[in-house]
Amino acid sequence: MTAEDGHDGAQYLAGSPVRVAILRALRDDPRRPAELTDAVDATRTTVQRILAGFRERDWVVKRDAAYRVTPTGERVHDAYETLLREVERADRYGRFAATVERVGVDFPGDGIPDSELTVASDQNPLAAVDRLTELLRESSGAEIRAVSPVVLQQFNEAAAAALDGGASVELIIDRDVADASVAEFEPATDRALDDDDAEVYVSAEPIEYGLFRCDDIACVTAYDERNNPRCVLESTDEAVVDWVDEAFETLRADAARLSSVVERV
Repeated sequence: MTAEDGHDGAQYLAGSPVRVAILRALRDDPRRPAELTDAVDATRTTVQRILAGFRERDWVVKRDAAYRVTPTGERVHDAYETLLREVERADRYGRFAATVERVGVDFPGDGIPDSELTVASDQNPLAAVDRLTELLRESSGAEIRAVSPVVLQQFNEAAAAALDGGASVELIIDRDVADASVAEFEPATDRALDDDDAEVYVSAEPIEYGLFRCDDIACVTAYDERNNPRCVLESTDEAVVDWVDEAFETLRADAARLSSVVERV
């Protein structure tokens, strides 16, 4: 078989959702044409035509009035399902990569395949916020390092709960976030200034992405143009962990303590 033959076969299978559904159904169990008609919601004529195409390609054989996949058909099915998963994964992670690249973040792409991704959607626009809040609340008693380009009540409450549970927190924000915290979240600002387990630093430069680091977990949060959290990439991959640690240290080295930036009334 040539590469062109393989391309033609892939194009044939991908050209119809019904073909994929039939091969998937036969991968599970041998079936008669009438059973396939019910299983994939297609006409008998369509099913028979597709089965004939599969037989021409040696993907299925007919035995005792039922069709079953051949070893070749199994490989074709499994490879196609793997391709679908990879395309879906690339779409999800591609959006994360494009968002962080937009703000000039040189993220290590090698760490992406072994990472988990939480993505906000129209159905769940707060998915990224909820995941970060959950991570904070789960970090009681741990050392937390974080970077945030926004101030949100959910984050403040989760950080307070973590501090109450014995955590220590180092947080880097920018001047806009510091000003918003003073104006809108005075109790949280007071705690950041008074709690010995909380250290807040203010970057002179705008921050356009988020970081979270606790135990063996490292996270990078991508924000949209309106500063809404869109994607949280969560990983224990060494490349990602090292990158997050280095990025945090670099930002902290150029930041000032909150106490030297804000004035208390």
